[in-house]
Amino acid sequence: MSQTRHVPVMLQRCLDLLAPALEAPSPQPPVVVDCTLGLGGHSEALLSAFPTARLIALDRDKEALRLSGERLAPYGDRATLVHAVYDELPEVLGRLGVPKVQGILFDLGVSSMQLDEADRGFAYAQDAPLDMRMDQTTGIGAAEVLNTYPPGELVRILRAYGEEKQAKRIVSAVVREREKEPFSNSARLVELIRDSLPQAAKRTGGNPAKRTFQALRIEVNGELTVLERAIPAAVRSLAVGGRIAVLSYHSLEDRLVKQVFAAGAANTAPPGLPVVPERYQPRLKLLTRGAELPTEEEVAENRRAAPARLRGAQRIREEER
Repeated sequence: MSQTRHVPVMLQRCLDLLAPALEAPSPQPPVVVDCTLGLGGHSEALLSAFPTARLIALDRDKEALRLSGERLAPYGDRATLVHAVYDELPEVLGRLGVPKVQGILFDLGVSSMQLDEADRGFAYAQDAPLDMRMDQTTGIGAAEVLNTYPPGELVRILRAYGEEKQAKRIVSAVVREREKEPFSNSARLVELIRDSLPQAAKRTGGNPAKRTFQALRIEVNGELTVLERAIPAAVRSLAVGGRIAVLSYHSLEDRLVKQVFAAGAANTAPPGLPVVPERYQPRLKLLTRGAELPTEEEVAENRRAAPARLRGAQRIREEER
């Protein structure tokens, strides 16, 4: 088991952002939701740092739920673990009879466990079946995407989700090769990407397969579509005074979070009103100036923290009916 999996990204900063909402005096124990349980590092820290809090944790990966369940067992019934995708948060809270929560944390992207278990096919550094499903009980894997999607759709995915400038070259090679033999393993795809890129493109930004693998993973798991629903739903689930912290790992996720937070923090009144009615007032207060980055020490301790971007917001007003 790799040690890197035990270092949650920007942990102390996440706890500091959520603390005022989880430590405020209240008649009921505060509820905090970890929307991306993974191996339970952030969840364990939340339960430890806020001894009165009750935790609800979601993950679509059954293996992650099993391992985290063992890790969080000492906290007993303070922790409720649920097999769900994070855009299902409103339904999960409804089933548990929790109308509003005081804290929400998202740690987006792939969990360390998924990257470290070779047979899941997330990592381009080792040969494995091209699967990439976070929930292996449902949906189609990356191999099926590569082998069956029309060329134009593959180009769109690589450009939109991987920000891959050489998408057309890579897809041309994929289409040529899949006709000879369907793709099944990651090593063949990595080799094909290396062979199809011009020399200059190979010299920039680490492994040349990184962007393609990211794009396939986002497509297989519907990550951006899910996130588009999940962040607004999470904001609506916050009680007034509640706080949300979101860790993103690439610009597409971060942009989405930024847009939702900015819209919530905006005054939506038509120009020229002498007094701004309640329904136009901002519902959120931004807690971070732009996106906060990990420190050099954090990156040294956990290289997976390097691309992380953290944004936080506080609920300051109810939705107008």
